[in-house]
Amino acid sequence: MKKIFRGIGKLFSHIGAFFDRILITPITKLILKVTDFSKKNAKSIERFLGKKQTLIVISLLVALCIFFIIDGESSATIDQYAEILYDQPVTATYNEEAYVVEGLPKTVDITLVGQKRHIFLAKQSPSEGVTVDLTGLKPGQHKVTLKYSQRLKSLDYRLDPSTVTVTIYEKVSATRTLTYDILHKDNLDSKLNIDKVELDRSEVIIKGAEQKLKKVATVKALVDVDDFVNPEPGEMTLKNVQLVAYDTNGKVVDVEIVPKTVTAKVVITSPSKEVPLKIVPKGDLAFGKAIKSLSTSVTNVTVYGSEEALANISSLPVEVDVTGLEKSKDYTVTLKKPTGVTDISTKTVTVKVVIDDSTVKEFQDISIATENLDTSKYKVQASSEADSKVTVVVKGSKSIIDNIDQSIIKAYVDLKDLGVGEHEVEVKVTGDDVKLTYTPKVKKVKVKITAK
Repeated sequence: MKKIFRGIGKLFSHIGAFFDRILITPITKLILKVTDFSKKNAKSIERFLGKKQTLIVISLLVALCIFFIIDGESSATIDQYAEILYDQPVTATYNEEAYVVEGLPKTVDITLVGQKRHIFLAKQSPSEGVTVDLTGLKPGQHKVTLKYSQRLKSLDYRLDPSTVTVTIYEKVSATRTLTYDILHKDNLDSKLNIDKVELDRSEVIIKGAEQKLKKVATVKALVDVDDFVNPEPGEMTLKNVQLVAYDTNGKVVDVEIVPKTVTAKVVITSPSKEVPLKIVPKGDLAFGKAIKSLSTSVTNVTVYGSEEALANISSLPVEVDVTGLEKSKDYTVTLKKPTGVTDISTKTVTVKVVIDDSTVKEFQDISIATENLDTSKYKVQASSEADSKVTVVVKGSKSIIDNIDQSIIKAYVDLKDLGVGEHEVEVKVTGDDVKLTYTPKVKKVKVKITAK
């Protein structure tokens, strides 16, 4: 035991000798030398320190030292800045083949707090961004914490939001028939027509939560006219056509669609047809006046549109309002496009209306025809000889009436929705020449309908 204490004593003795040799003795010698120097040069030092310039320099040095000490201490607490990084994407880690996650924000805002230079460096340095690890979580609701990986530890950061509640569902799949919609169709040249669209598949697979799949009423390929490159008659191929799922109200349903895009073949045509213009005067002329002639600056125009629409067009009506007109007049009329027509070769025409004095002429024994009777069930006959014919009063320019052919006048009664029995019906009269007016002298006649 005594040997141990003697050993410890020798150890401390060696340590003391080491510090005495390295620190104490050199410092003591330095102090003695400074003291001896100051004693020998006390008057010189006193004179040096008493000089005005020396005092100014010493004061300046002391002030600078104090400034740097305070600045260094305050910068750590005062020089703090905050900057917000908006819409930073969130990356989630989970089994995407087996599960669907709802409630997870696509982006969050990050507030960085720290010194300005550190914030600048943080924005320049790469980061793994905002992440959330959902690995191992089962279907159901979970409260999870978002994390932001920032290499500069001198900064504080805050996420908005930092925690969210997510719902995890098992992913299921279903098959849906694929149709298409044409977007921005009005941007296509009005002389062109999309005749046919063929997709490279008729069905797609949708994946997602079961309740989401039940909402999907249709999946459509969005064929965008703005994606056409120099469209002209012929066939073109569009690749990577986007697919979108919709519910019964036309709202987008967020589900996974496999494949994400399809290829579409678009057939563009330019159907056209030349048709005559047919002037249709509207309204009543001034008293005692009639239309002597109607003419247009062009007689025929070319119309463009779908094949179905063009098949139903034999002429293009040009309406002219002649209400109260008492002398000849020229009208500038903008042609209206019938349903299904996309363009007309001539947009406006000049219509010349020549006015003449009106005269009247009667045409007797015009046979009355019937219309809209279901002849498979019924047959009809006039109640009397007088009810089978009518006198028609034609009003117009004398030069036209004198040359009129009675065969162009048609009198008829409309028997739509009438059944067995005797009915009093209105007589209607029309004629081929729109410059004339046709009025039956007898307004109504009686007919008898019987079953077959």
